[in-house]
Amino acid sequence: MIRVESLTARYGETLVLQGLNFHAAEGELIGLLGPNGSGKTTLLHCLSRVVPLNTGKVVVLGRDLNAYSARELARVEASVPQRLEISFPFKCIEVVLMGRYPYQREFGTNSEDDLSKAMEAMRLTDTLDLAQRRINEISGGEAQRVIIARALAQEAAVMLLDEATANLDVSHKIQMFDLFAEMNQRGRTFICAMHDLNLAALYCQRLIFLKDGQINIDGPTLKTFTGESLSNIYETEVKIIEHPDTGAPQAMFVPGKGSRQKAAGSGQQSGINVYV
Repeated sequence: MIRVESLTARYGETLVLQGLNFHAAEGELIGLLGPNGSGKTTLLHCLSRVVPLNTGKVVVLGRDLNAYSARELARVEASVPQRLEISFPFKCIEVVLMGRYPYQREFGTNSEDDLSKAMEAMRLTDTLDLAQRRINEISGGEAQRVIIARALAQEAAVMLLDEATANLDVSHKIQMFDLFAEMNQRGRTFICAMHDLNLAALYCQRLIFLKDGQINIDGPTLKTFTGESLSNIYETEVKIIEHPDTGAPQAMFVPGKGSRQKAAGSGQQSGINVYV
């Protein structure tokens, strides 16, 4: 589905990602985790061609990422950004219909099918009642669900989510991830940059931890989501408990155990911990 080889990315003279290698198979739901500044957003931007690679390559569905036209890529990948950046007061239905861009007819007109797909995406994200509201007149959480609806309307095989539910209340956060999990079971691939560790452990089958612009840990959630791993990655003491209903591991942070200094021995290991 997606293959990343020796990916390096910079912002000017600042090296952000260095030598990343991994493969995302069709139908995976991957959590992309790590501290602030570890490169999660930049990696998603590289996968969606927003940020150019300095070295390496990205292959999507057997084809080099740079070989896709903008319209072709929009049929393959859909992105939900970390922050909403729509300044013009579009109606929410107009925003969602932007996701139908790769399927629009000549002169950018929307078909009945486009409108139907957009309305269905709004139904799934519980935003139908916002269809005629202006995007700049609704709450941040409501606007974020509209942006998720826009991405769903693209019907892309790959969803790249950058803190897609961070601004949502608990109910809608769970609702959205239940929806993502259902779509994932039908074959859609998700790569989700997240700070909510416990949400990632509840829904993601595989976790990739970035630190200092490199992949530090990569593997199934049950093997990677450990107190030792999280304590080393986040440099604060973490204990793991079992979710009472699902059995998924959940992180408990120990008050007073955070540190600005690296714990002894952490970050000194060479290579990547890959769990299979």
